[in-house]
Amino acid sequence: MKRWMGWATGLLLCAGVQAADFDAVTAAVGAGEFKQVTSVLAARHGKVVYEHYFDAGGAAALRNTRSVTKTVAGMLVGAAVERGLLRVDSPVLPWFEDRMPLAHPDPRKARITVEDLLTMSSLLECDDDNQYSRGNEERMYLVEDWSRFYLDLPVRGFPDWVPTPDKQPYGRAFSYCTAGVTLLGPILERATRRSVPDFADEVLFKPLGIADVKWQIQPLGTAMTGGSLGLRTRDLWKLGQLYLDGGRWQGRQVLAPDWVRRSIAPHANAREGVDYGYLWWLQPFALDGKPVASYAMSGMGGNKVYVLPALDAVVVVTTTNYQVRGAHQLSEKLLGDLVLPALVARR
Repeated sequence: MKRWMGWATGLLLCAGVQAADFDAVTAAVGAGEFKQVTSVLAARHGKVVYEHYFDAGGAAALRNTRSVTKTVAGMLVGAAVERGLLRVDSPVLPWFEDRMPLAHPDPRKARITVEDLLTMSSLLECDDDNQYSRGNEERMYLVEDWSRFYLDLPVRGFPDWVPTPDKQPYGRAFSYCTAGVTLLGPILERATRRSVPDFADEVLFKPLGIADVKWQIQPLGTAMTGGSLGLRTRDLWKLGQLYLDGGRWQGRQVLAPDWVRRSIAPHANAREGVDYGYLWWLQPFALDGKPVASYAMSGMGGNKVYVLPALDAVVVVTTTNYQVRGAHQLSEKLLGDLVLPALVARR
């Protein structure tokens, strides 16, 4: 039996979409054209129109979606802000007086804010895309105290060929840094006086009916907000749908509309054609030669939760393509070439 014939659920005739419209998705993924994709879910107008599992785990499996977790951390920051427990312009250092003194002291460290962590634009030298970076996440995993690891980093330099923040779009210099987002975990704990999992259950997961989750834990006991949260595919859809609906889920306001708007607004330029919000990737796609805006949760291996406002749609792609070169591009191709055409085939 072919791999893709193992699990298929939720092929619904609703929202103007028929299951047959997604036959090309099922066939291509099942044939291995996108390597190890484990599930694809598409929803329009708040209803699942395609849901297929390509591994033995099926619908119940917790998907290790890696850095998709970062966007969840941003949602928790928003919940803390709404409750008056935290501010995005709050300086980071006062939360860590127990880590003083720091290595590489610099007065500019005192000006690093929560918003700098949300936008990956702190001045600390941290770049996961550069194996030589002192803040590369692989170096962090070698030490016990991940908060001190980040706070001890030196301030980054800007040689002539690298524009300073004031000369970059939105006045920020983007640098992909897991260690900075990991710092949000202890900040949330100290601001809310609750563990990250407990706070997440109260303000996010339980309101969405999400009961089965798996957090990774830092060596010193705080939940890892930078990656590897385990969630079911359907629950990943719920998180995307929550933002598509302005923070509402089944008639209940779970996150403040203002936080949703701020989160998906551009705050930094990640790369050519792609902006960055509060831990959301803002990337356009093309359909019939016309741009289709999206904002996405994104994790290693090409794990994605795409929100497509113009189509009133959410698409989830989970994979185990962690060691596959160009994995993100594979998921983007799957969305652009197959899923988007299927979504609009029958409006």
